[in-house]
Amino acid sequence: MPLKINNLKFINNLKHIVVLCVTLFGLHVMSAQEVINEEEVKPEVKKIDSTRSQNARKIDGVAAVVGDFIVLESDVSKERLQLEASGYDSKDITDCELFGKLLENKLYAHHAIQDSIVVSDAEIRRNVDYQVEQFLGQSGKSMKELLEFYKKDDEKSFRDEMFEINKNNQLAAKMQAKIVDNVEITPEEVRQFFDKIPKEERPTFGTELKVAQIVAEPKITEEEKQRVINRLKEFKADIIENGASFRSKAVLYSEDTQSGRQGGKLGSLNRDKPRMVKEFREVAFTLQEGEVSEPFETEFGYHIIRCDKIRGKEIDVSHILLFPKVSTEALKEAKERLEKIRKRILNGEISFADAAREASDEKETRGDGGQLINPTTQDYNFELTRMEPELYAQIQNLKDNEVSLVLKEEDRTSKVKFKILMVTDRINEHEANYARDYLKIKQLALDEKKIKAIAKWQEDKILDTYVKISGEFRDCKFSSNWLKK
Repeated sequence: MPLKINNLKFINNLKHIVVLCVTLFGLHVMSAQEVINEEEVKPEVKKIDSTRSQNARKIDGVAAVVGDFIVLESDVSKERLQLEASGYDSKDITDCELFGKLLENKLYAHHAIQDSIVVSDAEIRRNVDYQVEQFLGQSGKSMKELLEFYKKDDEKSFRDEMFEINKNNQLAAKMQAKIVDNVEITPEEVRQFFDKIPKEERPTFGTELKVAQIVAEPKITEEEKQRVINRLKEFKADIIENGASFRSKAVLYSEDTQSGRQGGKLGSLNRDKPRMVKEFREVAFTLQEGEVSEPFETEFGYHIIRCDKIRGKEIDVSHILLFPKVSTEALKEAKERLEKIRKRILNGEISFADAAREASDEKETRGDGGQLINPTTQDYNFELTRMEPELYAQIQNLKDNEVSLVLKEEDRTSKVKFKILMVTDRINEHEANYARDYLKIKQLALDEKKIKAIAKWQEDKILDTYVKISGEFRDCKFSSNWLKK
């Protein structure tokens, strides 16, 4: 790999660069991502006229060929600009390192195609739509200005080139994921990893907190639930019986604003790779192509789904989502209910954990006495400096075992709930301890093992793949054997 790992402190930086370079938000649409013609590559198949090749390099600025892909000389500076635009400080990364990363990405994409790895064209187009929308919104530019900036004649050619860039980035990411998919680590390997770290180089973990919460959700009346169900039934009847547009209904009425803008489209679902809630999947995979479901409930609200397309184990779906409305009386009841629970805790009548088990409306945390699980580490510890801003704001002034005031919280779907929080434990900044920090150390050890697996894969595949590097980049001191010396 172009960035060598000398010790533990570089692992996270390297992993960040690997992920960032493969999955860049990326409007660097002038990068060379095209597949080159067969007659232009692979001298073992067909000899290339050296004079024509040299002239082509001068005209096109081709710095390298990897399998069926090329890298332009200008791609390196564009990659650096893209890193910096993404918020990464690139001053310590050399041009040779960036060039090495571009070579890696082409190697991944080339072998992803060889391994018949499939990416969803529909999903890529949605990514392109999102990227263009975000760029226009954040930059304040018009589409005309955007096309002028990237020297494109029309929007179609611009989107087509972005499609190819996104597609090859996805191929590279999926190939990299496939390489490490079966990499696992044993407790003994974790122990060996930790023991080989010199004491002076052991990582320091910041202050960590354990946080518990008790949640009170306003009750929704059966009448309100039925009103929403009836409204969705009306939508379905209008679509089926009168030929009304599902897309238009979603745009006008769906309360999932993100998918609503896209006519309710949610993209592809894979039967073997769940990424949506159980109730949604169970309904979606019973539908025939073009069929619209009956209204059903999930934790997010009430839906109807249309199956847009079936492709083997994958289906494309759209939905319309409505939320039952909460009455003022229900909001007042939930807050008062939580106020009473807080008072019982402060009076010593019940512990916070027992109160959570007895009265919290949040089933995910109720059984653990209200303890929140860190979604990143899957344990109860939250590192203070990496805590989500919203949670940090809620607990930053709490002392240990102090119960917060009743807080009102509203999510992106406008669903309101009330909660109280408590910091149940605090671990101050400390040097890594094998027993206390086992899960974090295990993750670092696994990351290192995955990086080694990728390096071994690269070493083998570089020898099996046509690679040609031209010009000044042949003087780079690569850590991978790109020059096949």
